[in-house]
Amino acid sequence: MKPLPILLCVLALAACSDKPPPPIAKPAQVATPWDALKADEQRAKNVQKMVDKQAEEQRKQAEAQQQ
Repeated sequence: MKPLPILLCVLALAACSDKPPPPIAKPAQVATPWDALKADEQRAKNVQKMVDKQAEEQRKQAEAQQQ
């Protein structure tokens, strides 16, 4: 009966050791079917911005030549 309290004390001290907890891994981002659609949409928006910018530059050049 005497070894039981000693064993419990040893287990309690072992549980309170100064070991840092293991690092928690971040879950990997899972690709969804919409990711490709969103990427395509963003590419289309970027292309539209470029087209609008070039059209604005051409309009300015045309106005400059007419004056």
